[in-house]
Amino acid sequence: MKKIIKSIVLLSLILLITSFSIKENDASFSLTVEVNNSRNSEGVIQFALYNEDGSIPDEKYEKYYKMLKGRITEGSAIVVFDDLAPGTYVVNILHDENLNGKIDKSFILPVEGLGFSNYQSIGLTNRPKYSKASFELSSDMKIEVKVIYM
Repeated sequence: MKKIIKSIVLLSLILLITSFSIKENDASFSLTVEVNNSRNSEGVIQFALYNEDGSIPDEKYEKYYKMLKGRITEGSAIVVFDDLAPGTYVVNILHDENLNGKIDKSFILPVEGLGFSNYQSIGLTNRPKYSKASFELSSDMKIEVKVIYM
């Protein structure tokens, strides 16, 4: 009888310890992303979230992890990505004025606004790189991404 009780207690302890370690590893966070100063309120702001090195630039939006679209009100849009695991992320935004979901260009330059986390300007000598645009998410977080018009 003592052996059975010891086994039950041991099994209970193992299950309790396992459940605590699973809960710690299952931590999830929210990321709030805000864009201000769009040149107009036409269309939407498209927010693409990336979580893999080498995934940006992504002109055709084929490599994103999650995507949300935010309505523009008085030049601003805001979205919240929920249930994100801790890790390294990049946000890419597009002011999609004509709602076609892609970067429209005139010659080689975008005609709609775009931006990346940690970038204040974009150009031939300042092309987006994952290492520069990335940030660590280890708690609920709010960031602002600048919309850049060429």
